[in-house]
Parts: sequence; structure tokens; C-alpha cells
Amino acid sequence: VNNAGIYYEEPFLEMTEERWDETIDVDLKGTFLMCQAVAPHFIKQKSGAIVNMSSTNGIAGEEGYAHYNSAKGGVILLTKTLALELGPHNIRVNAVCPGYIMTPGVEGMDSEEFIQEYINTKIPLRRLGSTDEVASVIAFLASDDASFVTGEYILIDGGQLAF
Repeated sequence: VNNAGIYYEEPFLEMTEERWDETIDVDLKGTFLMCQAVAPHFIKQKSGAIVNMSSTNGIAGEEGYAHYNSAKGGVILLTKTLALELGPHNIRVNAVCPGYIMTPGVEGMDSEEFIQEYINTKIPLRRLGSTDEVASVIAFLASDDASFVTGEYILIDGGQLAF
């Protein structure tokens, strides 16, 4: 499971090249490097499952996150490409795309008023997701129950992108 990621809210026109590079390096290049490191071991054992962490931001843009959106979109296409290249070795590669999930980072980032307004206007299930709900989908994708699932991304967003 590739679960590294950083994000900063910054308008595109104010974003520095250094901040762009940092975000792409951690969120996309880090995923690439970890996949490249583990794939030879999975090829040797003739099986494996890789789950990459993307985001709803990799599917639908959000203002102030050009670097993060680009990196997470790249993770989705990297996932699909690796599924094609590694599938003949019986290696499955999938991604999860969490939406607004209650994490320690979120708790300190947004006000309670902002969170409630977001829930009420953008999430049909009218709540934030939990890390346990994301972990359950990851566990499924890594398990034999998903033995015929590869090259996919699964939204975990309470319906946020159903609009």
C-alpha cells in the first residue's frame, strides 16, 4: 500500500516551482518508486497486489491544489499503466480515491463551520468518511477477494463525486 501524500492549499499563480516539485515528488514520484521497488519481488513470487493512494482530487479538480490534483491524477494513470504491464505476472494494481476523510490533518485544518457546510452541500451521505472505511476498501483490494480486480480506482467519498 502506497500511502504517502502531502498537500498544501496554494493558488496556482502563487505556487512556487519548489512547492510543485515537492508535492509531485512525494505524491507521484514516491508512488512510482515504491511500485518499482516492490514489483521485482512480486514477479519472483508470481503474485502480488499493489494499492495506491490517490484522491477524489485526482478525478475532479479543486481550486488551490493544482500540484496535488495533478499528482493524484497521475497516480490513477500510473495505476492503470502498471496494471497492464504487471498483470501478466499475476500482479494486481489498484488505487483508492478517498474524499473528505476525518484524519488528524483535517481536524486541525478546517473549521467546524466549514466542515459542516461542506458536508451539507457536497456529500450526499451527510458525513465525513473515516480512516477505517478507507482501510476496509484497501484491505479488500489487497485480499484474494479482489483476485480479478486490477487497473481500477475506487471512490470512497460518500457520494461527493456522484453529482
